[in-house]
Amino acid sequence: MGEDAGVSDETVEIGHDAALTVLRARTTVRAVALVLHGGAENGHDRIHPWSHAYLRMVPFARALHRAGRADGLEVRLLRNRVRGWNKPHLHPVHDAREALAEIRRDHPDVPIVLVGHSMGGRVALRVADDPSVVAVCALAPWTTEKDWVVPVTDVRVLIAHGTQDVITVPAASLEYAQRAGAVTDVVRAEVQREGHALLRRPGIWTRLVLEFTLDAAGLPARNGHREPLLTRAWDLPAPDRFRFRV
Repeated sequence: MGEDAGVSDETVEIGHDAALTVLRARTTVRAVALVLHGGAENGHDRIHPWSHAYLRMVPFARALHRAGRADGLEVRLLRNRVRGWNKPHLHPVHDAREALAEIRRDHPDVPIVLVGHSMGGRVALRVADDPSVVAVCALAPWTTEKDWVVPVTDVRVLIAHGTQDVITVPAASLEYAQRAGAVTDVVRAEVQREGHALLRRPGIWTRLVLEFTLDAAGLPARNGHREPLLTRAWDLPAPDRFRFRV
């Protein structure tokens, strides 16, 4: 991923060909954002640094690092061993748990925010029961009625889904948000005129990720002079909080 303003990347192998790219904070680490890329229901093709699903999350990792590094945010971008969810093996779930264990070894007692796209959103919701995880930001997540909500108990959750997504189903993430609302605080944003790749309105997606992650991590906001997108959403009644339009 190169270098950014004098901060070097470091790639850490975590086993089974999975790897973490680490973007270091400029001061004492106060929080870590773990970024999880998408994939497919099935597939054993190896994920490379140039794989599209992985590259889609690089801009989010970079934006998070720029916004939070001065205040102690470290960002880690996971590259899974293979492309698929691969039930019953659940390879990306195991990779994410290895990444979380690696973070805990390096930074005990530091809060972790998970940011995942598509299959990565499903992985984030599944591994949110890790004791260090305080929040999940799931972008266009792949969810089904079989995904249980117990892992997100008392973990703050933002789900954001494009209204024109035809790869993952917005109605399914709505159903998940409604169930998860019984065990934790959830906002689900409906990004108007957006599809699965998050490319039509990239500024909105980046603002959602930055605002939610920095707030959940207890770090200063970096909104400039822009009105925060989510402040009002958390105060809405449950039905409206699950269909918050942006």
